[in-house]
Amino acid sequence: MTTSRNHAPALVRWSNPLTGGLLRIGLSMGPNGLLTVRGRKSGVLRTAPVAVVSYEGRRYLIGAYGDVQWTRNLRAAGEAEFRLHGRTEHVTARELDRTAATAFFRDTLPGFVSRLPWFGRLFAAVFLRLVGPELLSDPERAAVTRPVFEISQP
Repeated sequence: MTTSRNHAPALVRWSNPLTGGLLRIGLSMGPNGLLTVRGRKSGVLRTAPVAVVSYEGRRYLIGAYGDVQWTRNLRAAGEAEFRLHGRTEHVTARELDRTAATAFFRDTLPGFVSRLPWFGRLFAAVFLRLVGPELLSDPERAAVTRPVFEISQP
């Protein structure tokens, strides 16, 4: 997968330990949770804060910063532990192909954002425009630069 960015901005990387700690103790941070997946090379369990898009009974994880370490590990492992709102569950992950990812960015992501409370909509609009303007405006480009996984219980 070709991306223009394959790492989170420095501010996000620096704040991940704090965000992860707050999520670990069960603080609710909207759609944000912790994904724990086995490293594809080391075999060591790795945990990263991620946001889940829950829409019409399905759940998705977006590699908002491109094809980063957690997306590569999840692709290789195909399964992970996901902790959201203090509840941990084992999930399987299936990466969407380009056609399905394009449909996700065209239909599902805008639908998810539109159903958020007003503050969530404002935050999502600002965050998504900062992270990658194409996430809401150019579904074809977003599908090329940002991996999307559907997660479900096995």
